[in-house]
Amino acid sequence: MDPFVVLVLCLSFVLLFSLWRQSSGRRKLPPGPTPLPIIGNMLQIDVKDICKSFSNFSKVYGPVFTVYFGMNPVVVLHGYEAVKEALIDNGEEFSGRGVSPISERITKGLGIVSSNGKRWKETRRFSLTTLRNFGMGKRSIEERVQEEARCLVEELRKTKASPCDPTFILGCAPCNVICSIVFQKRFDYKDENFLTLMKRFTVNFRILTSPWIQVCNNFPIFIDCFPGIHNKLLKNVALTKSYIREKVKEHQASLDVNNPRDFIDCFLIKMEQEKDNQQSEFTIENLVGTVADLFIAGKETTSTTLRYGLLLLLKHPEVTAKVQEEIVHVIGRHRSPCMQDRSHMPYTDAVVHEIQRYIDLVPTGVPHAVTTDIKFRNYLSPSTQPEEVSLSQYKGLSTPNTAGTMIMTLLTSVLHDDKEFPNPKIFDPGHFLDENGNFKKSDYFMPFSAGKRICAGEGLARMELFLFLTTILQNFNLKSVADLKNLSTTSATRGIISLPPSYQICFIPV
Repeated sequence: MDPFVVLVLCLSFVLLFSLWRQSSGRRKLPPGPTPLPIIGNMLQIDVKDICKSFSNFSKVYGPVFTVYFGMNPVVVLHGYEAVKEALIDNGEEFSGRGVSPISERITKGLGIVSSNGKRWKETRRFSLTTLRNFGMGKRSIEERVQEEARCLVEELRKTKASPCDPTFILGCAPCNVICSIVFQKRFDYKDENFLTLMKRFTVNFRILTSPWIQVCNNFPIFIDCFPGIHNKLLKNVALTKSYIREKVKEHQASLDVNNPRDFIDCFLIKMEQEKDNQQSEFTIENLVGTVADLFIAGKETTSTTLRYGLLLLLKHPEVTAKVQEEIVHVIGRHRSPCMQDRSHMPYTDAVVHEIQRYIDLVPTGVPHAVTTDIKFRNYLSPSTQPEEVSLSQYKGLSTPNTAGTMIMTLLTSVLHDDKEFPNPKIFDPGHFLDENGNFKKSDYFMPFSAGKRICAGEGLARMELFLFLTTILQNFNLKSVADLKNLSTTSATRGIISLPPSYQICFIPV
């Protein structure tokens, strides 16, 4: 048969199959823009500002609608009521993690972030208990963060009040906190192993937020058959996991079950306790995946928030002055800030919350998935999808990590709700203060998502943001290199992650 005829027949089959699957799936799912065969709604979505596209869709189709990334349907939830109804009121049914080809290739369904089912529940429960209740030997996590805050101040002093890009230094601090929790030690900011680790995490984060990764997720064939930056990502992940495995071997050789030193020791002890359980989720590979997740979730997100927060404090010196006044009044100039101080510092607490609300770090949240067939607002979200079965077979993945219909929660529609936060596009700590100047909680504050899949590192991140920012402002005045009128605080990207624009800052010792 003529090769051209074969090609036409193959393309026709793919086209008809795509039309059939989209048509059959759309009968069950919420309405949305009509998808094109194979590419879905990709031409109608601005990958550089997904939230804007989704907000426009919500005006036409309501707070719950379906979009197609390639041939894969995604149900989008827009607004507080829809997000709350799903993640909190129906938390168990929406507790799955939406899988993607890239995330599965990276994690293989292991760890906390991308796992599902029994593995996710047991790994998350263990990790939360260890991080929250166990002091990692003789020192609490708060003490480790305080130590790193002091080291951060010393590094900032070395800039000698000269203009600098704070990206690297602010990335070192949260990364070192994770190192201290996981490896029992912090690294000098000039340590070669530490610098290599930092570089890989930074590069990977940038790659993961690139439009090309969206292309790979929508068309998995590109991962294996085409060159691209995804190959650099996969190589970096493999090297990082190899480094973690080496550390695990070192821990195994010196493990004292009666005196666990860090997270790895605790996991190894749990492994020993379950050595006779053939179905145990506590394996070396899951330990490596979990440690990698702790770095991914705990390093870039916190450092980016710190970097964006300092930019906002530069832009609003009147806010900075009020925070510093509160620091002097409650803490003074010489004692290190501690978490007990936060309850006596309502304005500072409001500023930290407003930074997170304003920057809207993960606008679309991390994808969820339904764990069972559920009728949500009169539409059926199936717990299994043909495309996920075929994806699992294609990649050789374990079926326990598959989940149902992918759910995308538009967190920006909650954090920037104009009824809860008047003038949501304006940076205003008053959003979290009552008429008497007391801190005011808000159910709409969801930078860590909500429900059963809320970020496992929420407590650590809140601690780091408060202690790092207060320690910096206790020791330095902030000075902008650019004229404040020309200092932009608009996000450089509005895709999966909101990144601040590049800027220079001077840390002037108090």
